[in-house]
Amino acid sequence: MSTSTNTNRLIHETSPYLRQHAHNPVDWYSWGEEALKRARTEDRPILLSIGYSACHWCHVMEHESFENPAIARTMNESFVNIKVDREERPDLDDIYMNAVQAMTGSGGWPMTVFLTPDLKPFYGGTYFPPDDRSGRPGFPRVLLAVAQYYKEHRSDIEQQGEKLREHLNTIARLKSQSAAINPNLLDEAFRALSGNFDHLHGGFGSQPKFPGSMNLSFCLREYHRTGTQTALEMATLSLRKMATGGIYDQLGGGFHRYSVDARWLVPHFEKMLYDNALLLRTYVEAYQATKDPLFRRVVEETAAYVIREMLQPGGGFYATQDADSEGEEGKFFVWTPDEIAAALGAEKGALVCRYYGVEEGGNFEHGTSILHVPVSLDILAAHLKMDEAKFRRVIEEGRATLFALREQRVKPGRDEKVLTDWNGLMIGSLAQAYSVLGDPAHLDAAERSMRFILDTLYQDGRLLHVYKDGIAKLNGYLDDYAFTVSALLDLYEATFNVEWFRRALELNETMVEQFWDETDGGFFFTSADHEALIVRSKNPYDNAIPSGNSIGALNLLRLAALTRQEEFVQKAERIFVLLNDFMSAAPAGFGQLLCALAFSLERPKEIAIIGSTDAPETQRLLRAIHEQFLPHKVLAWYDPAAGDKEAPGLIPLLADRPQIDGKPTVYVCENFVCRRPVTEVGELATMLSHIPSADT
Repeated sequence: MSTSTNTNRLIHETSPYLRQHAHNPVDWYSWGEEALKRARTEDRPILLSIGYSACHWCHVMEHESFENPAIARTMNESFVNIKVDREERPDLDDIYMNAVQAMTGSGGWPMTVFLTPDLKPFYGGTYFPPDDRSGRPGFPRVLLAVAQYYKEHRSDIEQQGEKLREHLNTIARLKSQSAAINPNLLDEAFRALSGNFDHLHGGFGSQPKFPGSMNLSFCLREYHRTGTQTALEMATLSLRKMATGGIYDQLGGGFHRYSVDARWLVPHFEKMLYDNALLLRTYVEAYQATKDPLFRRVVEETAAYVIREMLQPGGGFYATQDADSEGEEGKFFVWTPDEIAAALGAEKGALVCRYYGVEEGGNFEHGTSILHVPVSLDILAAHLKMDEAKFRRVIEEGRATLFALREQRVKPGRDEKVLTDWNGLMIGSLAQAYSVLGDPAHLDAAERSMRFILDTLYQDGRLLHVYKDGIAKLNGYLDDYAFTVSALLDLYEATFNVEWFRRALELNETMVEQFWDETDGGFFFTSADHEALIVRSKNPYDNAIPSGNSIGALNLLRLAALTRQEEFVQKAERIFVLLNDFMSAAPAGFGQLLCALAFSLERPKEIAIIGSTDAPETQRLLRAIHEQFLPHKVLAWYDPAAGDKEAPGLIPLLADRPQIDGKPTVYVCENFVCRRPVTEVGELATMLSHIPSADT
């Protein structure tokens, strides 16, 4: 953050990212009518700068350029300067990122876009250095050239801006040539993903390498659908390599944003709530599919990290942790052999260094090392001729000591705004973790956070997007609704509290009313009463977070299975048809939508449990369900003895389901056919446990 004595309008904002720029000499505005009116009145171009608080290069550009008085003077003299937090305004980020990618062929943050007063983009880029460097033009030269071009070639700029606007509208319309879903799409998508898989280190592509949790979840579903071992191996190799790599915080749990190399060693150290939510769910699924204790440990440690460091006292999860501390990226997380020896003693320190790959000279900057696990504990113990149990105790005790010592360091900054959509992802994942592992801390954090969202960010029947410093604001986007509905359904299946299901129905109804495109199908990203922007996009891709269309389609299918409302199925199928060509052309960008499509094509198991939830027999039946990897299922419960008729009224799946001989009873229906009701755990497990062979 700038230490300048200047203070600008951003001091009044709640966004930590905007407030980081509140003492720049730049005459910053936030996005709003004041800035836009000035641009129109004075006929000035807009310099739109978009980033987020955990972004390392955003900090670099602030220090190099926005704190520079000479550069700030040029900005102030020639432009109306608007700073936007992309996490608060994903609608603006999506529109203008598409524009920058169209103009330059690439995108990223910090993003700098120049707009006409009527908001049409005409030039842009990402990070600009303060002087000409490494083939990039210096920011001062860019500013002067853009300002001069705007004055001397206004008609050209207007034409270019209009062409870009038309291009953005074309992207937003998402026209598909298909009239039906390709029945072979799942097979074709898996083959395409396999062709880009790294069979040595796991993951997709080379470097930088992102976790790709949604594509890994699709691989797990492909294994479930077809029995293809390659699909399972692709997922488990990737998850094991990440769990033992530097992208995973080996001391504190949780995942960093991505790896700059192909082998998951050197991460970009920021920690995002959404990454950890998505990976948490994928590791839960992988544990169900394999019972690998490593995957369970990662779930437990990641959940513990999130609850410890990202959960505000009243519920609700913070957004991000920074990559930097004390002005250096990764400083909080790295170690030297001398530091470890001083903490643990020479003998134990040497063993811990060996296990975590800490060597003289280091594997990171300034001779430091990122902790990772290059060799598994059992193999290393055998190599060192040590008793495995004793070696494990040394590592566990050393890990605890180093973690406590690390807690005394200056921690990375934390963006403490609460985002509705990202909270939905984390709440749903924690509910899923509770269902499988049974840790009440997971459920407590999930339920408290959902109540915070509904009490604070749900006003007058509508969701708001962001909360910070006692202020909830900004119209909810599609993702806010879709992810919250999904989380409510996960909470219902974890607790059978019918309040969560009723809320899911209410929010889904509002989502359809405000976001559904009756003409072409699919959901728009912004609501019908949202601020008018140059385009109204649909944002179909599963990128860093799932698309609202992907989660929305899955929500509709889950609700349809529980409520028997065929219109939900029809809307989901319209989404699949609309995006069929896009999924076929670029399946790697639609991992979550492919998961939803698999749910549709495979027909979910509809499971109803009738009886007291407190009965030991009911709990054993539930464990038999949750122990298995059943990605295509819905689950509901009703206790006839309780006398509450609301559940079967809201959830027709529960209606007219008697208990057998007074025992807790499970009904399983699939593809319009219901099996014989069962009361025995073994019989239920057999009924649910079909995994096809690869040649069927």
